[in-house]
Amino acid sequence: MSHSPHVLIIVQNLPVPLDRRVWLECRALIAAGYRVSVICPKGPGDPAHQFLDGVHIYKYAPPPQADGALGYAWEFLYCWVRTALLSVKVRRRERFHVIQACNPPDTYWALALLWRLAGVKFVFDHHDLNPEVFLSRFGEPTGLAGKAQLRVLRWLERRTFRTAQRVISTNTSYQRIAWERGDVPKEHTTVVRSGPDTTVMRPVEGVEALRRGGKHLVAYLGIMGPQDGVDGVLEIAKRVVLDKGRTDVRFALLGFGDCLEDLKKQSTAMGLDDYVEFTGRVGPEQITRYLSTASVGLGPDPLNPLNDVSTMNKTMEYMAYAVPVVAYRLTETVVSAADCAVFVEPGDVDGFADALLDLLDDPERRASLGVAGRQRCEQVLDWRPQAENYVGVYDELLGFPSKGPFPEGPPALDGALVDKWGNRVIDLQDEAALLAFAADRTSRVGAHRDDSPERGIG
Repeated sequence: MSHSPHVLIIVQNLPVPLDRRVWLECRALIAAGYRVSVICPKGPGDPAHQFLDGVHIYKYAPPPQADGALGYAWEFLYCWVRTALLSVKVRRRERFHVIQACNPPDTYWALALLWRLAGVKFVFDHHDLNPEVFLSRFGEPTGLAGKAQLRVLRWLERRTFRTAQRVISTNTSYQRIAWERGDVPKEHTTVVRSGPDTTVMRPVEGVEALRRGGKHLVAYLGIMGPQDGVDGVLEIAKRVVLDKGRTDVRFALLGFGDCLEDLKKQSTAMGLDDYVEFTGRVGPEQITRYLSTASVGLGPDPLNPLNDVSTMNKTMEYMAYAVPVVAYRLTETVVSAADCAVFVEPGDVDGFADALLDLLDDPERRASLGVAGRQRCEQVLDWRPQAENYVGVYDELLGFPSKGPFPEGPPALDGALVDKWGNRVIDLQDEAALLAFAADRTSRVGAHRDDSPERGIG
C-alpha cells in the first residue's frame, strides 16, 4: 500500500483518551505512520470532535444507564446506530481501510460487514468475555429468559470472531478462547497485553495530604462494577480499621462505575467514612500522586469465570509505581504479578486483611516487592514490545511498510527532577533510592507538600 492507511477504532465502554489501552494503540499507530480516527462515547464535558496528538476523535452522547435485559438491548442499539452514523461522517472526511472494534459489546461485527462492501477490513481487539461477564454476574441461568440471553451473547461472540480478519487478544487465556471457541486460525491471533508505559508511569515523591492523617495509604484503582469486588475492599477495611483497631490506615478507592453510589452508602453504614475516600473519576495526574503515596495496592477481584482469565490493568499499574500488591490468587493475576505480589486464596477476606497488615508492618518486604514489581514492568510487561506486536498486526494485514511504533528508537526516561505536574520524581536508576522510596513512599530529599487531595479530581 503506497499511501498511509487509515484505521477507524470503535470503543463503546469508555471515552478516549481515558481508555488507556486504546490511547496507547492510537499513539503507536500514529508514530508508525498510520492515520487514526476513533468513535466513542463522550465523557463529562467532552466536545463532539477532538483532534488530539494526531488522532481525530468523534464522540456521541452516552445513553442513560441500562437496567435489565431490555435496557441493555436499547443501550447496544443506541450506541450501534450512533457509531454507524459517525462512521459515515468519518468516511466523508477521508476513506478508512480498517475498522478495529474493541468490545464490549460484541455487536460491531455487523457494522464491519456493511463496510466490507467498501473494501474495509475488520480487526477485533478482544477486551472482554461477555458470556463470562453474564455468568459472573448472574450465575448459570436456569430460566428461559436467562438461557436465551446467554445464547445471544455466545452467538454475538462467535459472529465477531468469524467476521474478524485478525484478532488481538489481551492475554494468552483470551487467545486460547479465540482459537477454541471462536475457531480463529492461530496465525490470525496476536497477544497484545495492556502493559504500562513505564517511561510515563513513574513514581514521584508521596503527597502527605493524601494519607489524610494516617500512616499508611492503601489504594484500589479501577472500575467499580458488580464483578469487581470493590465491596470486598470495604469488608477488608472494616476488619483492618474497626476489628483490628488499625486507625493508622487509610483507604483510597480511585475510579467509578455502576456500584459507586451504593459503595459510598455501604461505607457510611459500616462507619468507615473517616478512613475510606472515594475519589471518583481520576486522570493520570491524580493516579500518579495516589499510587506514589500508597503503601499497598489491592486486587480484590473475586474468583469467577471472567476474572480468573482476565488481565487486571490495576495490578500492572501498581507495579509500575513500585507499589506492592495484595491480591486474590487468580490465573492471569499471577501471570502479571508473578513473585512481585502477596497472593491470598480467593474468598478469604480475613486472610486478605491479615496479609495486608503483615505487609504494612514490614517495610523491608514492601520495598523488595515494590522494586521487583517496577523492574518486572520495565523488563517484561512494558508497553514497548506490546506496541511492536500491535503495529505488526496492521503491517502484516495491510502490507504496509510502517516506521514501527518507535521510529526514533526505544523511549528513554528523561532526567528531569520533577514531572510535568511539579512532583519530584524518584531516581529509578539508583536502586538504593528506589528501595528507600518503596519502603516509606518519600524520596528523602525534601518535601513537596503544596497539594490538596481534591485538586483536579473529577
